[in-house]
Amino acid sequence: MEALMRELAPQVLGILVRRYGQFDSCEDAVQEALLEAAVQWPRDGQPDNPKAWLVTVATRRLTDLWRADSARRRREEAGFVETVAPAADSDRPGDRDDTLTLLYLCCHPALSPASQVALTLRAVGGLTTAEIARAFLVPEATMAQRISRAKQRIKATGSAFQLPPEPDREDRLQVVLQVLYLIFNEGYTATSGPDLQRGDLTLEAMRLTRLVHRLLPHDGEVCGLLALMLFTNARRAARSTPDGSLVPLAEQNRALWDSAAIAEGARLITSSLATSALGPYQVQAAIAALHCEAEKASATDWPQILALYQVLERIAPNPMVTLNHAVAVAMVHGPSAGLDQLASVQEALKGHHRLDAVRAHLLELAGDAPAARDAYLLAARRTTSLPERRYLESRAAQVCS
Repeated sequence: MEALMRELAPQVLGILVRRYGQFDSCEDAVQEALLEAAVQWPRDGQPDNPKAWLVTVATRRLTDLWRADSARRRREEAGFVETVAPAADSDRPGDRDDTLTLLYLCCHPALSPASQVALTLRAVGGLTTAEIARAFLVPEATMAQRISRAKQRIKATGSAFQLPPEPDREDRLQVVLQVLYLIFNEGYTATSGPDLQRGDLTLEAMRLTRLVHRLLPHDGEVCGLLALMLFTNARRAARSTPDGSLVPLAEQNRALWDSAAIAEGARLITSSLATSALGPYQVQAAIAALHCEAEKASATDWPQILALYQVLERIAPNPMVTLNHAVAVAMVHGPSAGLDQLASVQEALKGHHRLDAVRAHLLELAGDAPAARDAYLLAARRTTSLPERRYLESRAAQVCS
């Protein structure tokens, strides 16, 4: 039932916003309808048409919200309520899916990335404010304020509930994909707190990306992002020990990897690369595929991975890409060459624990144990993830033992 409600939430919200406008009020009404469904459906049974039921209840809640608003009372008394009567048959629930339009709205460029993520999880993902707050380890009141400000910001922009103009659509889609990627990454490697992974966020990001893929099945970058998520999440069971300790890729038990997810990712990226213009998510998926195809770490095709990172740096340069590129350089040309590559991101990633962790790894490969130990300890002090900190401290202890 929970999965069904999450699937229907953006469709119901899309119907209400398209009919009545006022995204913020409609979103509140849909959340109340979902809460009512969570109480009534287990008790009374699921309705024959769950989507229509949610639309009806949310519309009633929307009317109640407007009636409770004293600023609107005069317009209501003058017949305003009649304007929210059930729509004509041509607008029956199920006639169209506005989820993609809703995603574009939640990922509006006027919002900060954090607000885009929160609003997407709330409006499209169907998560409650409390669930989103727990996922990001912030107080519920803080998350509620963030979501409220995001809705008010969208209202202030005067954005219509419609797909962006064709010239802007590709850029806006990239913002949507970036938001989904951020949600996935936060779930796969939590940036703070006691847990290495937050499976609820990872799975929600994959569900939403599958939804976008269903709506845009021929978009190469959508395929690439879904494939990247599949390859990455396929390794989840092997990434940690029973006590939650981190297991690096080279040391993972590959028998625990999800072969079905890897096969699905391979089909997606193979088809995408053959039919679409090359984009950064496709390249990252191709790199992840090479890792997944290797039966053991020593069989990894590092020269091919290095070539793909060189392509990725040309089409989507950023410091994190260069950081990963340096590891590939080290695996092909030796750790000294990799350390030289790190010089180019020294300033951009100054103070970031991942730069220190990669430097430590390459120094260890180069045989400089004291320097590697210092770098591991520095990375451990800088990370806010407890599992990463424990792992880095253990590497520091082992490298000089």
